[in-house]
Amino acid sequence: MTRSVTVRVPAKVNAQLAVGAPRPDGFHDLANVFLAVGLYDEVTVTPADALSITCSGPDAAQVPLDATNLAARAVIALAARHGIAPDVHIHIAKDIPVAGGMAGGSADGAAALLACDALWATGTSREELLEICAELGSDVPFSLVGGAALGTGRGEQLTTVEVGGTFHWVFAVADGGLSTPAVYGEFDRLTAGTDVPEPAASPALLGALRKGDATALADALGNDLQAAALSLRPSLADTLAAGTAAGALAALVSGSGPTTAFLTADEESAGKVADALMASGTCRSARVAASPAPGATVV
Repeated sequence: MTRSVTVRVPAKVNAQLAVGAPRPDGFHDLANVFLAVGLYDEVTVTPADALSITCSGPDAAQVPLDATNLAARAVIALAARHGIAPDVHIHIAKDIPVAGGMAGGSADGAAALLACDALWATGTSREELLEICAELGSDVPFSLVGGAALGTGRGEQLTTVEVGGTFHWVFAVADGGLSTPAVYGEFDRLTAGTDVPEPAASPALLGALRKGDATALADALGNDLQAAALSLRPSLADTLAAGTAAGALAALVSGSGPTTAFLTADEESAGKVADALMASGTCRSARVAASPAPGATVV
């Protein structure tokens, strides 16, 4: 048996997050245009006497090291499918912001799943891996696939989206996280009594991605959870304003937040926006990354 396997997995940004009314099961139907971006976690699995997790990197202290961690849940799910004991040590080298709306936990789940499939040589089909991903969480399938995709249902049903160029982003990391369930709850509170439209992908946004047109993409970006995230964390408005003033083509909350995302014209502009955001004092750190990026990959 291979002594260890490491998988590199990207963060994501939601170029569009259209949210429908709450469903009877508590979830919301989504039209979620995912872009994988070049910020990565690395997850290493090694045979052990029992399942255990360690974590290093920025905000590692915030990562749960028990069976609630999606990486552990992924290992347990794959082991159960194949009648294997989930006896591995999982080490997560974090670089994706924790609880930042960039699918860091989901990324680790997808990475651990792919890593254990390789470690145990289970030969699990891509379809079955995606099925396990969908059971783990709405964002986990995209973390496995990467690139660009439209997620429907609760985000787990993926259709590949064509991208005709490279897009440059800056991500401003806030102090502390935001609970995704709390943000959805605030969305429900803010939209109570209104007619919430069925979520649908924006043709203009899909066209901008296909053409690789950053200016057109900037005009089409959207996040239906942004008002809820700003309601819970009003200070994010100052971060959005600082990035826009520094020359970003567009600014939005990433997913459920509190990380904010800034689309820029090119790599040089991204560096200037990142510097301005740090100088503004409205965020803890500012990271530059490009999209699209590959999904979970054994390294």
